[in-house]
Amino acid sequence: MNKNLKKTKIIATLGPASSDKETMIQMIQAGVDVFRINFSHADYELVLKNVNIIREINKEYGYSVSILGDLQGPKLRVGVVKEGSFLNPGDILTFTNEKLEGDATKVYMTYEKFPQDVKVGERILIDDGKLVFEVIETNNIDTVRAKTIQGGPLSSKKGVNLPNTDVSLPALTEKDIEDANFMLDHEFDWIALSFVRHAQDIIDLKELMAKHPNKTKTPIIAKIEKPEGVKNIDEILLECDCLMVARGDLGVEVPMEQVPVIQKNLVNKARLYAKPVIIATQMMETMINILTPTRAEVNDVANSVLDGADAVMLSGETSVGKYPVEVVRNMAKIVKNIEKTPLYSKLNHVIEEKINCVDERFITDKVCRSAVDVAKSTGAEAIVTLTSSGYTAFQISAHRPSSHIIVFSNNKRVITMLNLLWGVRAFYYDMEKSTDETVIQVNMLTHNFGFVEQGDFVINLNAMPVHNGGKTNTMRLSTI
Repeated sequence: MNKNLKKTKIIATLGPASSDKETMIQMIQAGVDVFRINFSHADYELVLKNVNIIREINKEYGYSVSILGDLQGPKLRVGVVKEGSFLNPGDILTFTNEKLEGDATKVYMTYEKFPQDVKVGERILIDDGKLVFEVIETNNIDTVRAKTIQGGPLSSKKGVNLPNTDVSLPALTEKDIEDANFMLDHEFDWIALSFVRHAQDIIDLKELMAKHPNKTKTPIIAKIEKPEGVKNIDEILLECDCLMVARGDLGVEVPMEQVPVIQKNLVNKARLYAKPVIIATQMMETMINILTPTRAEVNDVANSVLDGADAVMLSGETSVGKYPVEVVRNMAKIVKNIEKTPLYSKLNHVIEEKINCVDERFITDKVCRSAVDVAKSTGAEAIVTLTSSGYTAFQISAHRPSSHIIVFSNNKRVITMLNLLWGVRAFYYDMEKSTDETVIQVNMLTHNFGFVEQGDFVINLNAMPVHNGGKTNTMRLSTI
């Protein structure tokens, strides 16, 4: 039964279409591994209800579904605009800090430092790039004048993108700080930080976490959706725990034709640093209203899997769409089919090791890499590891072995957190036995769960002594 599990994980966004227990159960059975809660549209009472339902389902059914909280970040918007406002190429639009009802000549900009940040000649994009303007004048105080390059209807509260501008907004807004503390209060498994531009953005969130009474480490996902984030990816990867290629805003901020190559490069970079990577936005949007995805959408999901993503994410498809269960089922079918192909096995080869000094994780890193090599050469059916932090699971997963990655931990939060990682299946184990007893017991459990059969080779990774919770330093090849 467990031999046919998909290895690429599916993240589904919760919303009005999917916020009841029965629908969530069906979505998990269809293939959901992680539920995302978008704090751009979050009511704390409803969020807490959903969190409790997910944990209830995990307990009742023995699942390990993760909870991912997604911070809104510094999203720029225009204010309220009169209905029927329309701009033609060549029209001049004035952006002002004065709160007023806008029209086709003047509009309120929610970002106060907008006149100081933008420069003459830079582009302003509104409504995902449907309207394009060029800055012709700024008084550096409260007003910016821009010429319409690409016109169209101007509507209220639409998002604004500044692809050429170095925006001085902090990555964490006041709303984000409040939302992050809420996530920490309720022990979310992952926190996603939007519009990450520099490593300092991640450090700022870590400092907020350090001040929180709940000292349990919550891993951070860096959402890459601005050109600065792409440019500074190496320094960001040193600080974050996971990457998300957020193609919605990224496709507006950089030329659209560059996004596919950026996606591939970010996936490769993340794997080099042994950090999981999520591909997100507009994957199967047709299925918001229609039961069948387009062939282009099927190809997009397939190519994201072939690129080596740890997870693919659904947004509006499951939060507000008509077919939240069916879209997950379709996505899971595509994922499983691609993973069976020889092309996938060929592309998902072991990554090159990054140049690394001998540090405190050097031995663990080498043991994990060796385990993947030995698994390949022996045809081992599973790599079985014990972990208290989850570190070895990150390392093994990054190398994409054809073997099952079976993880045992005495930390229940680590078990649900690891459900986002490619190929990882995590289970509870108290880790209080001696090394020999431990290997026998976890191998027996791996057999009972249906991942291995009698006669299969298994690789066991341990820290010796086990009960000290040390770093992995031992590899053993054994037979079931």
